[in-house]
Amino acid sequence: MNTTTMTGLEFRQLTTPASIESADADFIAMVDVRNRVYREISGHDDHTMPADEIIGIYRPDEYELRLLWLIVRDGEPVGRIGVDIPWEEGSKAAYWLIELLQSAQGEGIGSAAYALIEDVAREYGRTVLQSWAPHPAAPGAALTPPTGYGSIPLDRAARFYLANGYSLEQVVRNSVFDLRAPFDAVERLLAEAKAASAGYRVVQWTLPTPAEYVDGYAWMKSRMSTDAPSAGLELDEEVWDAERLRIHDAMYTDVGRHLLVTAAQHIETGELCAFNELVIGKDRTAASGQEDTLVLREHRGHKLGTLVKCAGLLSWREIAPDSPRVMTYNAEENRPMLDINEAIGFVPIAYEGAWKKVIDL
Repeated sequence: MNTTTMTGLEFRQLTTPASIESADADFIAMVDVRNRVYREISGHDDHTMPADEIIGIYRPDEYELRLLWLIVRDGEPVGRIGVDIPWEEGSKAAYWLIELLQSAQGEGIGSAAYALIEDVAREYGRTVLQSWAPHPAAPGAALTPPTGYGSIPLDRAARFYLANGYSLEQVVRNSVFDLRAPFDAVERLLAEAKAASAGYRVVQWTLPTPAEYVDGYAWMKSRMSTDAPSAGLELDEEVWDAERLRIHDAMYTDVGRHLLVTAAQHIETGELCAFNELVIGKDRTAASGQEDTLVLREHRGHKLGTLVKCAGLLSWREIAPDSPRVMTYNAEENRPMLDINEAIGFVPIAYEGAWKKVIDL
């Protein structure tokens, strides 16, 4: 599966190195072309990651198989392919990406890469193929998912998915918060959230997760796969325990990334019931990311989402004072979370489409 019949085109399967010191030229080239693709699409470098931090993401573990290929045309790297195979019991899913430089588009390379993806999915017995792609704003026809929330342009990427039998299931909003702007709204909303959440307190930690929070944090991480809006996507229910959390934490700590967890704890029971994650790489002057945020269903209605987001941002201003902004992603139908973000001051800058296809084995 490492080559194709197209003249001058290679798909070189990669092995994730144990460290940056043992990374080969193809892995380094994959990281470089990844960053170039994101820069071409977005027009900025906020998605850029160095090779050693990407090693942490693709390090193999017992919970997911992560496969990568470097796309080489006439000896030059022009893109990459990725396929993730979760090992959750009974999983039918495979998640994939094809990323090509603009100079390599329109030559049939994407179609050849996609044929590889379906071959891999069938090899592992996966019938539900799902993929996310950015769709920059453009004039003309637009597509709306069955949720009725959001839309994306009928661009090259959308036409590619549709031609290969995919349906648009969800639109995801990419928003940013300016860390250099006044925090008046954050402070006001935090005060309101504290008044509405008597009986809860804020607890915070950085990775690795302290022992007293392992069980509660693992439980909340497992609920991300069941409680967050997923439209028509088919997401596996994930099982998280202390070992899975240890591996998760090491993905950050081993490569120098810094993650702050801000959680709400029910005072009477000690249960952790809401959380927010903020992260930054080794370059503390780069953009930050807001990763998972969740309020457990049984604890909703107390402004806990606002509580953990605002408390986290106030702490983050001290932790990463040179980071200019925070990026985050939310499903367009997730109005409760978007309402919080908008009130805080997050503004939309881009949109992604979530696509799905069911295949036969």
